[in-house]
Amino acid sequence: MFRPGPRNLITDVPGILVGNAEDARAHTGTTVVRPEPAALAAVDVRGGAPGTREISLLAPDCRVDRVDAIVLSGGSAIGLDAASGASRWLAANNRGVEVAGFHIPIVPAAIVFDLVSGGDKNWGEEPPYLRLGREACASASAEFRLGNVGAGLGARAGKLKGGLGSASAVDDATGAAIGAVMVVNCVGAVTDAAGHFFAAPFEIDAEFGGRPSPKGGGSPATDLPAEGRIGGHTCIGVVATDVALTKADAQRVAMMAQDGLARAIRPVHTPFDGDTIFVISTGRRPLASVVELARIGHVAADCVARAIARGVYAADDLGDIRSYRTTWP
Repeated sequence: MFRPGPRNLITDVPGILVGNAEDARAHTGTTVVRPEPAALAAVDVRGGAPGTREISLLAPDCRVDRVDAIVLSGGSAIGLDAASGASRWLAANNRGVEVAGFHIPIVPAAIVFDLVSGGDKNWGEEPPYLRLGREACASASAEFRLGNVGAGLGARAGKLKGGLGSASAVDDATGAAIGAVMVVNCVGAVTDAAGHFFAAPFEIDAEFGGRPSPKGGGSPATDLPAEGRIGGHTCIGVVATDVALTKADAQRVAMMAQDGLARAIRPVHTPFDGDTIFVISTGRRPLASVVELARIGHVAADCVARAIARGVYAADDLGDIRSYRTTWP
């Protein structure tokens, strides 16, 4: 039986740290997931408008099989600079692949479009993301807040305020841990018209309000944004486990974890989203069988769905973007 870990955060997976940094004036931010030490990673991309960096090297047929950090950032393509900021901090702290006396950090990244979240984005030739990536990487720890935090600061979820969410699950039988952290900035809705989360069937201990599941399953086409906002979206995140996986195993878990988006968001994987999920395996526990691999992927999808709802539930109003708790107090 799986239950949430003590924090109900991705950091319940031993060896995983998370750091966040925000620019409150610009309504944007960055989240860094940092494994200690570097760990195996893979990725799956399902959205039609992704923005990423260094993900080709995560393919099972590529030689690099460890990452030093994964960066999730606002700022659209400009926000990919956050990965450079994280890389600079890591290199300065002797992290990364050592080659000819240099440390070369491996830092894949994905971004969300939050440029229409309000705030002052007249940053000219010096956007804040290099600084935000460095600060988020340096501040990584086992504890972090949800909602208007890190890359979730300027996020939207359909018509509601989006945010940063996380959830975890620990196997009572084996002790194996799985967790997810998600930046919720989707085109689709996360609730029906009455405020019931689509992820409600997967909720544990009223972690996002305890409201019942939507009656009748809700409308699969509800809450698409106005045409002027189409293109300004993407839901990205990281799943982690302490079970030892190969890159092919981790990629399979990433593919299964994407189903968590479909459990929590309607519609999902649209042409306007860039839905991307990374998987990190810290390798502290042996993989018992391919059946366990399937179980990890299944639980990962549930964690993703729960993390999405928790991120929206924890978010606060931002400018004219109303939060879930303001809309349904």
